[in-house]
Order: sequence, then C-alpha cells, then structure tokens
Amino acid sequence: MFKKVLIANRGEIALRIHRACKELGIQSVAVHSTADANAMAVRLADESVCIGPPAAKDSYLNIPAILTAAAVTGADAIHPGYGFLSENAEFARMVEEHGFTFIGPKPEHIDCMGDKAVAKETVKKLGLPVVPGSDGVLTSLEDGIKTAKKVGYPVLIKAVSGGGGKGMKVIRKESEFEEAWNTARREAKNNFGDDSMYLEKYLDKPRHIEVQVFGDGKGEGISLGERDCSIQRRHQKVIEEGPSPVLTPEQREYIGTLSADVVRKLGYRGAGTFEFLYQDNEFFFIEMNTRIQVEHPVTEMITGIDLVTEQIRIAAGEPLLINKDNLRLRGHAIEIRINAEDPKTFMPSPGEITQFHAAGGLGVRLDSAIYTGYKIPPYYDSMIGKLIVHGRTREEALKRLRRAIHETVIDGVKTTLPLHAWIIDHPDFIKGDYTIHWLEKQLAAMAEAEKDASAGDKPKAA
Repeated sequence: MFKKVLIANRGEIALRIHRACKELGIQSVAVHSTADANAMAVRLADESVCIGPPAAKDSYLNIPAILTAAAVTGADAIHPGYGFLSENAEFARMVEEHGFTFIGPKPEHIDCMGDKAVAKETVKKLGLPVVPGSDGVLTSLEDGIKTAKKVGYPVLIKAVSGGGGKGMKVIRKESEFEEAWNTARREAKNNFGDDSMYLEKYLDKPRHIEVQVFGDGKGEGISLGERDCSIQRRHQKVIEEGPSPVLTPEQREYIGTLSADVVRKLGYRGAGTFEFLYQDNEFFFIEMNTRIQVEHPVTEMITGIDLVTEQIRIAAGEPLLINKDNLRLRGHAIEIRINAEDPKTFMPSPGEITQFHAAGGLGVRLDSAIYTGYKIPPYYDSMIGKLIVHGRTREEALKRLRRAIHETVIDGVKTTLPLHAWIIDHPDFIKGDYTIHWLEKQLAAMAEAEKDASAGDKPKAA
C-alpha cells in the first residue's frame, strides 16, 4: 500500500480523497492555487503545496508544478479526482514516467475513451449497443450531410474531444446543417483545441443511464449497478439517483453484464462509467468516463462500497475484492448537486459563506468542502457540494431528501437548493416520469409564464 498520496484536485473531491487516505492510513498531500489557500482539504491534509495562481491553467492544469510537488513531498502516487487532469492521458503517462503511480486507468484506455468516435467503435466491437451514426470522425461538411441523410433527421453533431455540451448541436433538417456545423466546430476548437466532429441519431425522449464499473487491470471486472442522471440542464447533470426508477431487474442485469464484460475484455483498471441513452427499452452507448464520477456517492450508498478506497487499493496492485456473489444493491439513493448559483438565472454566486449548517440524520450525507467563513472563489466550477440521501425505497429517499434540503443552511451566497426543492416535489419527478429534456422544458415554460405575467402587469396604452 502507498505511504503518501498527492491529491491533484480541489474542492469536495479533494476532501473526499483525503478522507479515503486517512482511513487507509496513508498520508495526504493537498496541492492548491493561491485562491484555495484556506480550502478545507488544504487545512486537513498532512502536507500542502501551492502550485500557482488562481487560473486553472497555471495551477490545477500545471503538470510540471504538480509533478514537482509530488517529488518534493515524496509522494508515492497521484490521485486526479474528476475534472482538470483526470482524463488527460499525457498526464497519466508523465506521472508513471516520473516514478509515481497514477490512481486511475491505464493511459491507453484514457486515450481510447477520450476520443468519443474511437470509444464508440471500440465498445461496439466488444458488444455494447451504440447510437446509429457516423463511422468515426466526419471528414468534411459534405460527409456530415451525407451521413445525416443516411441516419435520418434529427441528428446530433458532437465534438470528438467534447464535454459539458460544448461543440454539440441538434440539427433537425438539412438546411440547418452548415450553420450548426460551423458553430459546433468553432466551439470545439475554442474549448478543446480540436474541431473534429462526429454524428449520431438524435433521440427525442431518452433517459440518461450510466453503469458504474470497476476493473483490476488484469482481466477481472464488475458492474456496480446503474444511476439515472436524466435531470439535466445544458447537458450538465443536476440530480442523480440509483437504481433507475424505469429499469426492470432483467434490464439492469442485461446492461450490467454487458458493461462488466467490456471491462474484462479491455483489461480496464480502476473506476469507470459507461454512459447510455435509454429509449423505448433500448440502450445506446454514448461515452465512457475513465475516472471517478461526481455522482459516485449514489453507488456507494446502495452498495456500501467505498469507491475511492477501492481506486487506491487497485492502483496499489491489490486484488479486486468485489464480485457478483458478494455484491448486493440495497434501497434507493438520490444526489443533488448544490451550486453557488442564482436558482432562476443560474448566474454564479461566489462570495463568503456567512452561515453553514449541514443536514444530518439517518441516511443523509453531505459531501462538501465549505464552512462558515469560507470564501467561494470565482475562478472554478460553481458546484460547492452534493447532498445525498438513502432510503429503503425511492419514496422514503424522497421524503428524506425533502427534509434534508430544508435543513441545509448556506447563507451569504445564492444556491440551487430552492430549484432542487421544486424539482423533487414535481409530480413528474415523484412518478419518475422524466427524460433528459424534461428540466429545460419546465424551466422554459416557467420563464415564458413569468414573461407573460410581467407583460400583463404593464399599463395598457391609451
């Protein structure tokens, strides 16, 4: 087992990794930007190293600074968390080349799954169902139009190196193709430095179902159930739950078995997630995330397995202790992402937290690195915490979540807690009747209603 692990991340995931290290008896090293000097992970870690100014490119994306920090502190391994360098194959290679262990997949698997077109072709050959679309990268505008005609409109063009909805456009008819193509390529180039595109059939009422997998890198692998992440806004997940309220036990077994088989065939190491669109009782692979997910606590709550601890164990060369015989899914878990944002406009709301109280009680977990007096910096993602609940049934979990939301106090900044309270009280959510487009349609309808109401208040012209 490792003696010291450097945590190459910030916020709640850095604190989450520190906690896993602490329980394993491993010393932790927190790296931080100057903006995060007072972060909770920095305060609790055994050692800390400042790696640069606030901008991520000068700190959390600064590979030489991170490797230097690992060398200076005598770390054995580096955990990248999620985001930043977690899915950067070159970083993983450099970590290994400099004599440290990368707590994550093999670089070749990060490379393979990081290119969405290659990932799709790879898993298709290994048995996963995929969305109909282009055979690899589109070579030109003309190639895209030709492929769209073959697949049938509506279609979705996506950046090969994309994420978070950037470089992604829905095209409903051929006359829209060229403008969407140019816009998507420009977004992809600006955000990822790569304007390569591919195309898929656009599904109009899908669920977003993802399967948590684990492999030992030596041919053993397992699936740990699925999470339903269909409540989304601008392709960003807002609420996640597991198990999915729409899958049957037979469907769960089917997609879990297929996913575990791919892990074994790849010789995949560590934690990963296969993401699917699910519509009309069919699954369609869209991508694989080669890292721990933001929503991993949902799986931890229904399996009782510490996924971050397992990541560290597997990276240290220890055997995969989880298997189909000893895995049991228990109850239902729901996670909401708490963002420091205006719940109506979604504008970021950085600033000082003047009062903080975490919800508690049976089956309630709050993963966050905030505290009273903490100043949320304006330089990073606005997510400041995750509230997760577990119940024996989905109904019990929802009751617990309602109570926990109202019990959580975060003053001084605006948060999305009121939005979550509204969502989980909506009849559609209570019934589990929603798709990935549901939230945006609801928000658009509310905005239109407010606009009409406002117009009605104005005095009419004489």
